[in-house]
Amino acid sequence: MEANQQLRETQLTRRKRDNLIAVIAMAAVIALAVVLALTVFSGSKNDAGAAADPSATPTATATSSATATAAPTNSPTVPLASTAKGKTFTGTLTLNGKPLGVELDGTKAPQAAAVFKSLTAENFFAGKNCHRLADSTNFGVLQCGSLKGDGAADPTYQWGPVENSPANGSYPAGTIAVARGASTYSNGTQFFITFKDTTLPQDTGGYTIVGKVTSGLDVVTEIAAGGITPGPTAPPTVHPRPR
Repeated sequence: MEANQQLRETQLTRRKRDNLIAVIAMAAVIALAVVLALTVFSGSKNDAGAAADPSATPTATATSSATATAAPTNSPTVPLASTAKGKTFTGTLTLNGKPLGVELDGTKAPQAAAVFKSLTAENFFAGKNCHRLADSTNFGVLQCGSLKGDGAADPTYQWGPVENSPANGSYPAGTIAVARGASTYSNGTQFFITFKDTTLPQDTGGYTIVGKVTSGLDVVTEIAAGGITPGPTAPPTVHPRPR
């Protein structure tokens, strides 16, 4: 009798353990299912002569002397870095109907990975466009993800700090990084993809590398090849970050 009871308890414990393992496995699969959906501008953009400075145009806001000296903080709706810390997220980024394989690095950039995982889960990027395309020597960038498609930052959604920024300012082709304004806490919803090896200024902290393109970078290269017209003047929607 005691032996049968012990056997039943052992089987119950094993079932509970197996169920827990199954739940953990399912959570991991869901966590790795990252899908970004954006569209790219269809008309020509002339940003060949733009400064090598991916940026989100800041919106001016009045601040008191007290808040001006306060420690920077993230907007209330920005997810905690801990939700992505130590995790790797993979998925698909669709540009002009063509897929790119992408990977977000929650080990080297947990705050950025948490933000873009959260925005993706909310379908923020669905139907958004890429407002900036720039191509010059040592500088090839496609920038996407602004709230209204005009490159302006969203003052209600800002976060920091800058993470995983290369000390030498080198952003290899296929890098996915976060565009920002003047402050290291002015990151938002915008990101940029380098379609060629790109060098960016690091004097103000550089830019967070959140991930990389793992396949399909030729899609971005094709967009770059067809989207720039000759001329030195950038279009009105391109706003270099103020210094």
